[in-house]
Amino acid sequence: MTITLKVCEKTKNKMVKFYEDMKREKTPQYAIFQADDGDTVVTLYTSMKAVFQGKDADIASEFWIETEKINSGKAIVTNSETKTKETKKMNIVENNNNYMDCNSVGSDEVGTGDYFGPIVVTASYVKKEDVPFLKELGVTDSKKITDEKIKEIAPLIAKRIKYTSLILNNSDYNKNHKEYNMNKVKAIMHNKVLYDIMKEKPNVDYIIVDEFARENRYYEYLKDAKIIQRGITFITKAEDKNMAVAASSIISRYIFLKEFDKISDSLNIPLPKGAGSEVDKIGREIVDKYGREKLNEIAKLNFKNTERIINLI
Repeated sequence: MTITLKVCEKTKNKMVKFYEDMKREKTPQYAIFQADDGDTVVTLYTSMKAVFQGKDADIASEFWIETEKINSGKAIVTNSETKTKETKKMNIVENNNNYMDCNSVGSDEVGTGDYFGPIVVTASYVKKEDVPFLKELGVTDSKKITDEKIKEIAPLIAKRIKYTSLILNNSDYNKNHKEYNMNKVKAIMHNKVLYDIMKEKPNVDYIIVDEFARENRYYEYLKDAKIIQRGITFITKAEDKNMAVAASSIISRYIFLKEFDKISDSLNIPLPKGAGSEVDKIGREIVDKYGREKLNEIAKLNFKNTERIINLI
């Protein structure tokens, strides 16, 4: 499946930031970047065309189609002053500055763009009085903080706030991926950690998720779940707008790094992060040393890296 979307400058800038950790090292001619988003290859061209290719292209592109409607002012309107309810809701979310200094539960994930290492999702409960402490530590989106800084401040955060985390190792990920695409995996994991922390009935103003799917699609992913956490506010780039999401991002990253180091130590091979050409090189080394079946334990087999690694042998 291939989906092509013409984007404006604002959407382009958001895409560049969003796919920073998923970018391939080699970029096609006339492309700004090419990235692996689970089963989908995303290419953004200098012509401002974004091309989504893969079996989950419709899912990967859905968020950007809606984002472009808002950024370009092409959202459906009932008249010149009245936007659709969905667009109104998104504008309120994007422009509301009250998500930082409040009592909130927020969740975020790490590892979905890494070939090696698990997926980690964390939900944190941050009280309004904890916000200054977290700001002083420099808490923000974990992608903007070095791994060394993460290792320094994550234990301090964990001592101060209540959180719950869920780790999905790659062996289990590979067992389920044919049935569950990446966004469904994320929705199931977010739902679990959010429900676990909310069942203790913390006093919250908001429950916030860093938006990776539209609200209706998120709940569609959970249609078979026995228990569903509702009342969620979905925000793009929520790590920069809400301290609970930012704290969850850092704790998730900290756990991911610890698990990643364990895998590296067990192999006696330093593993690269992401899904670039260096990953292919190390993947081949692992297969030569331990056999192809080892990838099932430590890698996300549906990534394009697997095909490239096997073809290199």
